[in-house]
Amino acid sequence: MRRSTRARRPSGNARSKRMLAVVGTLAVFGGIVAVTQISSAQDRRTTIRTASASCVAPSPGATSPGGQGSITRTWQNGRWVRNHWGDGQLSVAECRPTSAGGAGTPTVACPDVKGNLPQVPDQARNEVDRNLAVLDAQIADANRRLAAGANRAGQDFINNAILRPLADNRTATLNRIATAIGRVAERPQGLDRLAECALADNAQSGGNNGGQTGGDNNGGQTGGNNNGGNNGNGLGVLAKDCTNSKLQPHDGFQNGNRCVSTAFGEVGAAANNPSLLITGFPNRVQRNQPFTLRVTTRNLIRDRFLAAGQGGYYLESSLLNDQGLVRGHFHTACRMLNSTRQPPNPQDVPAFFVATEDGKGGAQPDDVLIQIPGLPQSGLAQCAVWAGDGSHRIPMMERANQTPAFDVVRIQVN
Repeated sequence: MRRSTRARRPSGNARSKRMLAVVGTLAVFGGIVAVTQISSAQDRRTTIRTASASCVAPSPGATSPGGQGSITRTWQNGRWVRNHWGDGQLSVAECRPTSAGGAGTPTVACPDVKGNLPQVPDQARNEVDRNLAVLDAQIADANRRLAAGANRAGQDFINNAILRPLADNRTATLNRIATAIGRVAERPQGLDRLAECALADNAQSGGNNGGQTGGDNNGGQTGGNNNGGNNGNGLGVLAKDCTNSKLQPHDGFQNGNRCVSTAFGEVGAAANNPSLLITGFPNRVQRNQPFTLRVTTRNLIRDRFLAAGQGGYYLESSLLNDQGLVRGHFHTACRMLNSTRQPPNPQDVPAFFVATEDGKGGAQPDDVLIQIPGLPQSGLAQCAVWAGDGSHRIPMMERANQTPAFDVVRIQVN
């Protein structure tokens, strides 16, 4: 791994010093072509206050290839696929104030409505199309107001003046769409979950956080006590929550030596549990040669992503949709193996990592293409994919003898 020894000239105030530390960390890991691993238990998470957001110091390599933002999008099979670099952790540029010469004017990103509608009857088509056009106009108006207020676009301004009114307007329009369809066919349910939008560089297209992102992570869901013997099915359970744990509470960030009190949440039936497979990959690539993995998922609704880099890790309980399918996303990582006889060090930063959600997925298998910009070292690469719920846990299964939703291939890098 190449290591840069260049340092930026320090400035005289504390904020500049903190930013220097962030940039220095990224420079050290400049030889990595992709982004950080999920867990970085030893990271110092110094808060950087800016005019546009409160950010944490990125983990090593926590920016996307080519200096792009924390989210990149590719158009695949009629929908946008969102790749979350660093599991949603903002890049250094995105943590700077949005102003002239900054990271650019922010825009809003909203869940796709047209793609989530049932078959629209011909009798309702004109009214539905008119309201779909209204939704587009509402987004355009929100973007105009964002551009007009870019120099003062702090998070409070964005939430109160733009995102909340936009959600209210979208809710009314979505209700009109549901009513139009309901006059001549079965009224579609759940369209209101598509009302909430976010900034494009911070989009979590599964809607809001379900009211579970704040607070101390207990959420009133600890369920039971820590005695174990009272409600443990006679198995001598040692603990069912964090009541008697000596570790500090988990806070939604990627830190170890914590105790998580968030309830596991909803578990689907065995036939509805997620499954995935790497269905396309090269056996051999050259060093720094771009290549593609084709990932095929089943029973995974890829519409829920609470950015781990922003405090969404293990924070939300698992959720099922109306068909009993897990709502979440999936991860892709490649790391170099030093040996095929000994397991690799679990704490090492991978050469490539990204989390992917696109608002699609269902009971039938479908494909997502993961573009990997190349691996910097020669040797044997282990590339893995695994499903995650909204807060990045591998989805639970009905039975213990089911295989989790993951797959691994090995690729020779020359």
